[in-house]
Amino acid sequence: MPGDVPLSLPPGARTMLRAPDAVARTVATTSGDDEQRWLLCRPRSVRRSFVTHVIDRGGGAHAQRRWMLGQDDAVRESYVADVLEQAEEPDREAIWLLRQAASVRESYIAEVLDDGD
Repeated sequence: MPGDVPLSLPPGARTMLRAPDAVARTVATTSGDDEQRWLLCRPRSVRRSFVTHVIDRGGGAHAQRRWMLGQDDAVRESYVADVLEQAEEPDREAIWLLRQAASVRESYIAEVLDDGD
C-alpha cells in the first residue's frame, strides 16, 4: 500500500523480540513505549510471529494492523486493555475493530488494508 513506511527497529530489537520470555520481559520493564512493552511481554511464539510476518517482510503500519487483526482473541484483547484503553485518547475505532468477529476483521483486511485486491 502506498505510503506504508517499513518498520524501523533500533539495534538489537529483533534479537530481543526472539529472546526467551524472561529476557524479553526484563527488557520490557525499561521501555517507555506501551506498544513495545506490550509486545515484549507476550509469549515468545507471539513475538516470533510478529518478527516473521511484519519485520522480516519489511512491513509497516498496515502489516502491523494485518498481523494484529489475525491474532487470537486473547492477544487482541490484551492489546486493547494494555495499550489502546490506556492511551490518553483511546482509539475507539481500533478498539471496536479488534473486538469484532473474524469475518469482520478479514473483510477489513481485504477491503481496506489490501485495497480491495
